[in-house]
Amino acid sequence: MLENIAFILRDQCGLVKDRPIIAGISGGPDSLCLLGLLREHGYRVIVAHFNHKLRSDADADANAVEQAASRMNFASVIESGDVREYAAMERLSIEEAARYMRYHFLLTQARRFKAQAVAVGHTADDQVETVLMHFIRGAGLAGLKGMTYRTLLPAFDPEIPIVRPLLDVWREETIVYCAAHGLRPRFDPSNDSLDFFRNRLRNQLIPILESYNPRFREVIKRTSQSLAGDHEILLQVVDDAWRESIAQQTKDFVAFDISALTKHPLGLQRHLIRRAIELLRPDNLDITFASLERAVQFINDPAHRPRLELSGSLHLLREGALIYLITDNTNLPIERWPQMPEGQDVIPLPVPGAVSLAGGWKLTSERWNMASLAMDQARSNDDPFQVWLDAKQLSGALELRVRREGDRFEPLGMDGHEMKLSDFFINVKLPQRARDRWPLLCMGQKVVWVPGYRPAHSVRLTENTRQAVYFSLTRG
Repeated sequence: MLENIAFILRDQCGLVKDRPIIAGISGGPDSLCLLGLLREHGYRVIVAHFNHKLRSDADADANAVEQAASRMNFASVIESGDVREYAAMERLSIEEAARYMRYHFLLTQARRFKAQAVAVGHTADDQVETVLMHFIRGAGLAGLKGMTYRTLLPAFDPEIPIVRPLLDVWREETIVYCAAHGLRPRFDPSNDSLDFFRNRLRNQLIPILESYNPRFREVIKRTSQSLAGDHEILLQVVDDAWRESIAQQTKDFVAFDISALTKHPLGLQRHLIRRAIELLRPDNLDITFASLERAVQFINDPAHRPRLELSGSLHLLREGALIYLITDNTNLPIERWPQMPEGQDVIPLPVPGAVSLAGGWKLTSERWNMASLAMDQARSNDDPFQVWLDAKQLSGALELRVRREGDRFEPLGMDGHEMKLSDFFINVKLPQRARDRWPLLCMGQKVVWVPGYRPAHSVRLTENTRQAVYFSLTRG
């Protein structure tokens, strides 16, 4: 496949020759082959090597990379870090810690040198191993398509891409290339250690599978390429569904409109949740099917459970018409609900008149002398923040106030039977964090309207109503 490398570098990886590239070079045959090809095709390269300090000969690897860069007249940057210490501190596996520290170093250098991309030496063998890892752990199309020639890792940098020009090149070809071009690669003995999952795939599982099909690796590679094309089509569908389903999106949370979300097939819901997770946790590289399935079950749960712990400090939270994906530290906005202003627990309400509340909300009131028109409007109204009440029953001074201990309420439709206001809030699933300062329309101690829900039964419009009072709660 090396005869196509010029096309891959230019068209698949999107590289240009007038801007520098950071090349992540380990000193092995794959990365030295990458370095030789970049030089051969005239690209400006800065060699970057991260010494993981995991082996006794790690310093020798760093020296070999520095010498190889010097022979090719490339500048080089060598840094090191204690991977074991970082893994213990962050409670990561050695593999995860090494990957994080390596990419953090490479993207830092890319920003420092204003590089167009970071090039790494992942081969077709790495692609096969990656797809198998995802398959064994449980993954959908996004995982089974494997790696791509050009991708962003937003956890490290939202703009500078990682490019993988050797994804169609087998490891054996890189060894042959190095031998033919006088390059002397270093061979990492830890690649033979069965302590690492990827190594067990490479050295144990794949040889067994090749005993069933000698062309197994080629089959997996072709399959990943086919799935990558299918994934591009799927992304268009997901994009459309995302626009339909998202109510609000910030760096701290994603809010879905439940009615819009549940209209989509379950498979599409899983993709939408995956995208939301990737937005909040771009470093979460192992989004399992099991996690996505739990999320979909929660979304469509007829019991409407309020909360689900998803994974890795992520939670789903159901509030009214929305489902939020949040982190442990998310402070959700409260402006979408009417709330009494801080420091004002009671506000007198003139009729007619208007009062301002927190978050741009405003309550207005006016008298309607045509009771029949008020009755018609009330019957056709589907806005729970509008209400028409019998003026004769509102004989006292009106006020907006917060709830109080012992408040009771006689909801419309219960024939005048009272219940605790706290129980009413639970029944209508008013979010807990919105209850303490929810504005209540009161006449003395009596709650006559819970905006957004119901009026009191005793102040409803009847055939005997001669005058109505109209109340409207809106957000400007």
